[in-house]
Amino acid sequence: MDEVGGKLEQALFEIRRVIAGQEEMLERVLVCLLSGGHVLIEGVPGLAKTLTIKTTAAVLGGSFHRVQFTPDLVPSDLVGTRIYRPDKSDFETELGPVFCNFLLADEINRAPAKVQSALLEVMQEHQVTIGHNTFMVPKPFLVLATQNPIESEGTYALPEAQIDRFMLKILVDYPAHDEELTVVARSLEEPPELAQVLSLEELTALQQQVTQVYVDPALISWTVDVATATRRPAEHGLGEIADYVSFGASPRGPISLVSAARALALIRGRDYVVPGDVDALVRDAFRHRLVLSYRALAEEVAPDTILDQVLAAMPTPQIDLGRAHAV
Repeated sequence: MDEVGGKLEQALFEIRRVIAGQEEMLERVLVCLLSGGHVLIEGVPGLAKTLTIKTTAAVLGGSFHRVQFTPDLVPSDLVGTRIYRPDKSDFETELGPVFCNFLLADEINRAPAKVQSALLEVMQEHQVTIGHNTFMVPKPFLVLATQNPIESEGTYALPEAQIDRFMLKILVDYPAHDEELTVVARSLEEPPELAQVLSLEELTALQQQVTQVYVDPALISWTVDVATATRRPAEHGLGEIADYVSFGASPRGPISLVSAARALALIRGRDYVVPGDVDALVRDAFRHRLVLSYRALAEEVAPDTILDQVLAAMPTPQIDLGRAHAV
């Protein structure tokens, strides 16, 4: 585990040479990558959302494509299409930019639902169907989507079916004063040359190691209880929030939380999950899976406010770390 932790720490160190601050965002991008999930980042412009995924691709040596989502984008611009070649009197398949290891879907909410839904198959199945043929995307495969929360003109809300396929939704805030000083100072210099720390083969091996990280059944049960409380809050003594939630978290919520907690444990040098791992990630795994009612939207009640009340009523269980370590 020390060797694994060292490799991951070295990768984070290399990324931090470019990205100042935003520690939680960097850690969670790596969490999603190790656990085979996708990440949605929401924040105002200029917070290094785009630069983060580009830097991660350079450090890990994978192929990187960026797609700027716009209202006139069509599905074939993403996944590809069949093109007729007059010289051959036949059709050929032209693969789109989703065929890479790291796909940046920049400002994903600027494209209509028809384009957004073109990502559904590739995000879930890691494959694209064009005509009668199915093509697999490279492994590993990570979709990092960004969206701007302060603009509404020319934007389209993501369909629930798609947003549910993101493992985590990260809210990015402005950097602290000293972090912003570092950002400005680095902008005056030439960007550093990054070293590739991990190969794609090593990254695939780390993904396999994540599946071996032990999770106590009590923690798994707790994640399911939290999801259930968002669906039927009155049954858990949370009747005051029942009018704010139309639909609670889907089963992908606890699945994503447990998988992400495993990856976070590995990053932190452990082969077992502790309560602090799920505590750190529970809001990121659940906030985008709550469908709020009109009353919540009218009163500007945020998903995190609802989750805070749920978590206050359902504290994380204590586990026997000695037993977890022994397993």
